[in-house]
Amino acid sequence: MKSNVNIGYLVFLSFVAALGGFLFGYDTAVISGTIAQVTTLFQLDTLQQGWYVGCALIGSIIGVSFAGILSDKFGRKLTMILSAVLFSTSAIGCALCVDFNGLVIYRIIGGIGIGVVSIISPLYISEVSVAQYRGRLVSLYQLAVTVGFLGAYLVNYQLLAWAESHVGASAGWVDKIFVTEVWRGMLGMETLPAVLFFIIIFFIPESPRWLILKGKESDGFEILRKVYHSVEDAACQMNETKSVILSEVKSEWKLLLRPGILKAVIIGVCIAMLGQFMGVNAVLYYGPSIFENAGLSGGDSLFYQVLVGLVNTLTTVLALVIIDRVGRKKLVYYGVSGMVLSLLLIGFYFIYGEAWGISNLFLLIFFLFYVFCCAVSICAVVFVLLSEMYPMKVRGLAMSIAGFSLWIGTYLIGQLTPWMLQHLTPAGTFFLFAAMCVPYMLIVWKLVPETTGKSLEEIERYWTRVK
Repeated sequence: MKSNVNIGYLVFLSFVAALGGFLFGYDTAVISGTIAQVTTLFQLDTLQQGWYVGCALIGSIIGVSFAGILSDKFGRKLTMILSAVLFSTSAIGCALCVDFNGLVIYRIIGGIGIGVVSIISPLYISEVSVAQYRGRLVSLYQLAVTVGFLGAYLVNYQLLAWAESHVGASAGWVDKIFVTEVWRGMLGMETLPAVLFFIIIFFIPESPRWLILKGKESDGFEILRKVYHSVEDAACQMNETKSVILSEVKSEWKLLLRPGILKAVIIGVCIAMLGQFMGVNAVLYYGPSIFENAGLSGGDSLFYQVLVGLVNTLTTVLALVIIDRVGRKKLVYYGVSGMVLSLLLIGFYFIYGEAWGISNLFLLIFFLFYVFCCAVSICAVVFVLLSEMYPMKVRGLAMSIAGFSLWIGTYLIGQLTPWMLQHLTPAGTFFLFAAMCVPYMLIVWKLVPETTGKSLEEIERYWTRVK
């Protein structure tokens, strides 16, 4: 069967769609290197600083809300093109905006692109893939997100170094974007991958499943012929897709209220929300600001953030390899335990580091250990676990609720972190993150079944018999 699959073609399609994940990661992480400059230029207080970071997440919530509906009506390909337009508009607008309100508007536009692509890119990959490669191909999207993080950190670091070495070299708008107000260049550099994404989407076909769903069976079959080397395999896959479509039953809201299913939904919401209050996005968004609070220069803090991104990417690769071998819950136990330890060490560093003369390198080590533990556990497990734990008839609705909760939690942590760093102090903020790990661990330990190695039917029977 494997020899009858055109794996090179599948990798190409998946790579193109995964480029949306790179834009997701870049747009999310690039903000970290611009916070200090934007705060100074526009004289932002802590709440305004939080709004600058969190406004894109409002856009993400909007994008998630309509992405599925839009893609069902107009197709996966056209929806990805829309996301590329949104990313390009946001990047150019942020680079050229004239005031803070304009900057916020363009950040929200980029956030809508994030919300759209976070749904459509993995959906497209899953629909063009074949069963034996689907897990690995869909994982390209998750990996692309972490590569986007790393790319943003590298661009921020290099552009700041360029700006510092070319102060007063020229005048005009180029000097403004890349030297005197280099944050504009950091945000604007997203234009390059966004335009590439826009162009390359035209070289991939529509999802064959969507075409068959819309009655365009001949078009869908032609795409399947490119995926499979034989007409027989393509025809078999098309007949299977048609039979699944005919047997699908739409989700019903009232099923969410059944005792066992409702419990699963509530647990999913708790996991999604609590995961955001364990510090991961605070590190992604405010890492350089936190490093600067520890006495580092702007350039050194951005270099530290590059190392954070590199560890995040490499650890994600490791997690994808071992998640099915070690198990979801064990990864959470080991990873979250390490997160608690590293968060406590970071907190103690901010209290005693200066008095005891502890080097800044120890702060970097604590941060990298935290990122490693986080990437190998909750970041790798959360979407896998949520996609497995819900019964078939409510999986779409339950995942939507959990995803919406996750974005709400992400927005809140982006909005509140500057306030917490100021009023709770950095040490108090990290101690709070450590405390939030405890209920997360307890929920996974006591209430979540181990899904590794179990069929979806076995997991569904677990929840439907739970009262």
